[in-house]
Amino acid sequence: MAAIEKRSREDWQELDREHHLHPFTDHKDLHEKRSRIITRAEGVYIFDADGSKILDGMSGLWCVNAGYGRDEIIDAAAAQMRELPYYNNFFQCAHPPSIELASMLKEVSPPQFSRVFFTGSGSESNDTIVRMVRTYWDLMGQPERHTIISRHNAYHGSTVAAASLGGMKPMHEQSGLPIPGIVHVDQPYWFGSDRSLSPDELGLVAARSIEDKIREVGPEKVAAFIGEPIQGAGGVIIPPDSYWPEVQRICDEYGILLISDEVITGFGRLGEWFGADYFGTKPDFMPFAKGVTSGYLPLGGVFVSDRVADVLVEKAGEFAHGYTYSGHPAACAVAIANLKILHREKLVERIRDDIGPYLQAKWATLAEHPLVGEARMVGLMGAFELVKDKESLERFDGKVGAGAVYRDHVTAAGLCLRASGDTIICAPPFTLSHAEADELIDKACIALDLTQKSLKG
Repeated sequence: MAAIEKRSREDWQELDREHHLHPFTDHKDLHEKRSRIITRAEGVYIFDADGSKILDGMSGLWCVNAGYGRDEIIDAAAAQMRELPYYNNFFQCAHPPSIELASMLKEVSPPQFSRVFFTGSGSESNDTIVRMVRTYWDLMGQPERHTIISRHNAYHGSTVAAASLGGMKPMHEQSGLPIPGIVHVDQPYWFGSDRSLSPDELGLVAARSIEDKIREVGPEKVAAFIGEPIQGAGGVIIPPDSYWPEVQRICDEYGILLISDEVITGFGRLGEWFGADYFGTKPDFMPFAKGVTSGYLPLGGVFVSDRVADVLVEKAGEFAHGYTYSGHPAACAVAIANLKILHREKLVERIRDDIGPYLQAKWATLAEHPLVGEARMVGLMGAFELVKDKESLERFDGKVGAGAVYRDHVTAAGLCLRASGDTIICAPPFTLSHAEADELIDKACIALDLTQKSLKG
C-alpha cells in the first residue's frame, strides 16, 4: 500500500495552493501559476506529474550528490527505523549510528578536527557556530570578542542568526536583520566588480576589507570570520587564487577564528572532500549539511577543531545548546551509507579526475554564446553570467528578469538549473555520466538561444 494517495496533477496543485506556504516564494505569484509537482526521481533525473523527464542540474538543492534511487541508502534508513527509529543525544545518552558517523567523519576531515556536533540542517549548523564561537571566547576570558565578520551576498541559512551571518539584502530588509554583533565586508566577485583590477588584485582587496573591518571594530572585539569557500546561492562566486591565502594570513595575524561554511562544498563537490582542502585553509569550524546524506534525510553538523573543542570540553560545563533531532539515528545511518558509496565508487576522485574536467571543458564553451559574459566552474559547481552586450559586458536592466526568462526556457527544455539574478547556476549529481553532461550542455544551449529570441522579441 502506497504511503501517499494517488491524485491527479490538478488535485495536487489545488491542495498545494490551499494549504502549503513554500520557502523563498512569492506566494501570490505561485497562487496564480500553480506548482510543478515532482513525483519521482532516478539517477540524475526527476519526473513531474505530467511525466516530463528533467535532468537535475542542481542536485535538488546542491545536495543529492550520490544521485537518486540509491537502494543502499534507502535500505539503511529502513533498517535503522526498524531497530531504533529515534532517540535523542541529550541527558548523557548516545546511540551507535551517531557515534559511528562521528568517527567516520573524523577520517575524512582535515587533521585539526576530531569532534563533531550534530544538527538538522545547515541553518542550524550556523546558528550553532554563533553560540560556540562566543562561548569559546567567553571561556578564554575575552567576552568582548563577540563580533563575527561575514560577506555581502553570502548565504549561511535562513534562521535568524544564520540569515544575519548571510549577506543577502532581501533577507535582511524583510526581517530587520542582521542581529547585533555581525558585520559584513566585500565579496571576492571579480565579474561583479568594475573589473579595473586583475582578478588577483581584486582578491587581495576583498580579503583586506576583512582586515579593515577588524581595525574598524577593534581587534579585541572580533571573534571570527565566516565564508563559503565558493559562494553558492550568491552566484557561484569563485574567489581569485589570491583571496583565501590572504584571508588565512589575516585570521592568523589577528588571532580570530576562521569558519569555512562547507554546507555546499563539503563531501566532494570541488573534487576534494572539503572546500578547505581545495583552497588550503585551516579553519577552526566547518559547518556542514546537504551532501553528508545526499539529501535522503535531513542532517547537519559542525566540525569543531581540537583548539576549540578542548576548551569547550574542559571549561564550559554544560553547553546549553542542542536540537531534538541532533544526530537523528536514521539520518546518521543514511549518512553512513552515503559516505560508504562516496568511498567505494571514488566519487570525489571522479570529480577531480574525470567528470569534473569533462563538464568544465563543456561548460566553458557556453561563453561563446552572445548572451554569456563569463562561464566558470570548479569541480561540479559552476555558473554563467547573462549579459546584454558581450563586448562591454553590460548587464540587463533588473526589471527585464533575464535570469527568470532563461530559467523558464531551460526547465521547458528538460533541464533544471537555478537563476540567481542573471547568474545561472549548475551543480549536478556526482554520478553524472559523460553522455548526461553532453545532454546538460545541449539543453543549456537550446535555452540560451530561446532566451535570446525572447529578450529581443
